[in-house]
Amino acid sequence: MVFGVLALMGYQLVDSIFISLLGTAPLAALGFTVAVNQVLIGVQIGIGIATTALISRALGARQLRRARSLGVLVMAAGSGLMAMLCLAAWWLRDPILRLLDAETALWPEIAAYWPPWLASVWLGAGLYFAYSVARAHGNTRVPGTVMVITSLLNLVLDPLFIFAFGWGLPGAAYATLAAFAVGGLIMTSRVRRARWLRYRRDSLPIMRALGELAAISGPAMLSQLMPGMAAVAATSIVAGFGAPAVAAWALNTRLEFFSIVIVLALTMSLPPMVGRFLGAGAYQDIHQLLRLAARFVLALQLGIALLWLSLAWVLPAALSSDTQVAAYLRLWFISVPFSFGALGVCMLMVSATNALGMPVRAVIISILRLFAFYLPALWLGARMAGMTGIYVGVLGGNLLAGLTAWHMVRRALRRLETTTPSPGR
Repeated sequence: MVFGVLALMGYQLVDSIFISLLGTAPLAALGFTVAVNQVLIGVQIGIGIATTALISRALGARQLRRARSLGVLVMAAGSGLMAMLCLAAWWLRDPILRLLDAETALWPEIAAYWPPWLASVWLGAGLYFAYSVARAHGNTRVPGTVMVITSLLNLVLDPLFIFAFGWGLPGAAYATLAAFAVGGLIMTSRVRRARWLRYRRDSLPIMRALGELAAISGPAMLSQLMPGMAAVAATSIVAGFGAPAVAAWALNTRLEFFSIVIVLALTMSLPPMVGRFLGAGAYQDIHQLLRLAARFVLALQLGIALLWLSLAWVLPAALSSDTQVAAYLRLWFISVPFSFGALGVCMLMVSATNALGMPVRAVIISILRLFAFYLPALWLGARMAGMTGIYVGVLGGNLLAGLTAWHMVRRALRRLETTTPSPGR
């Protein structure tokens, strides 16, 4: 999980670095794309979660035909939905850019970038659904390998398409599109050989299956869309300080994802352990596991924050030749990473509450993190001290979110322990 997520985060970060070499305007255009991308990715992940749940459930019930038919249905319905969303994003680009408060001078740059970028989003979504089908069938090696291959291809093609061919910012999207196309060919070949996709009408009533898919993917989408909606609001606030601020914000976002890659892997590996202890009624083991995970994340992210701090007077200038962008980046390096430990604890607690069978509490924690702490603190910081205040606000918002999530889960777990009989009772 770490290597797969690291590969994805790595190529996105290198994408940003190559784009920063083109100047402030292309990097700012990328910044306005990030928020929209997070919304689209939220829908994609929600469908992926439902895909894994439904197919694995069918396989567990030894309904192989149903599992294969579900794979076909998910690939078709998911790809169709993502195509409509990508087309809607293109048709509504002007209202979206106005909502994000994008400078009109950047609109031509964004208009040139969005067609290949949206095409890569759609192709990437289809590839992600294929990954989900493979994981549901118990195969994680092939998706992980393809993720690494596509990331490496993107890294190789980026400088070629951006600089050698002279395509500029759109070249980055074309590089991703080409890499995903190769990944799609590999996954298509593997899926066909494994016979994971084969639709039979008698094994799967379409409308009922679509209802099941919506019932699972709907809440998951809502949970995944909240960070995207928060990102849109945050970008709009940052845009008030000009293109250099948005350019720095785009790089900050990629650096943040890269910084918490191990936390992201932990959010996927923690639930099976929590669920196993819960089924055994071993509540003390759950307490110990959560304490261990929290301490590990806090120590790890403190080390990463100190690393960024040591690079604060060297790396920003290397990431951007614009002195104002570099100055904003330096502010981020010396402040925000010190809140990643608390952010990581919050993310782990959301993952744990889902495993404990408390999805509503998980949604509440996510809402509090983004809309009660993060955005209000960011807005207040912007009003009081500009971009410096924004970074301080992000720092404070993450710290409050982590502390609140920890106490909420501890209370919920104690209540569950006292109200739920253990298996031996």
